[in-house]
Amino acid sequence: EVQLVESGGDLVQPGGSLRLSCAASGFTFGNYDMSWVRQAPGKGPEWVSTINSGGGRTDSAGSVKGRFTISRDNAKNTLYLQMNGLKPEDTAVYYCQRDSTPSEPGWRGQGTQVTVSS
Repeated sequence: EVQLVESGGDLVQPGGSLRLSCAASGFTFGNYDMSWVRQAPGKGPEWVSTINSGGGRTDSAGSVKGRFTISRDNAKNTLYLQMNGLKPEDTAVYYCQRDSTPSEPGWRGQGTQVTVSS
């Protein structure tokens, strides 16, 4: 069974930093592109960042580019999101996502809450 377990969310002041982690199990982690998606209260899901299966290619939304860094450790089956320069508008539940393939649907974890407030 596919499992994605996020951790690292917290309450942080504007300008602060957090590192989110996502522990993956139940599938061959290194075979899949992975993403972070967030959902703020009252809003729809928003794509944040994607990393390819080998970790050599990343892409991020304009709203977080230069502040957030996605990375992965395929030996540890773990996805990360380093978030610096946090802003109140970054407040959301952050979800780890195994991206879909032509033959498989995507899969999302339960999420971790990030709150940016003074």
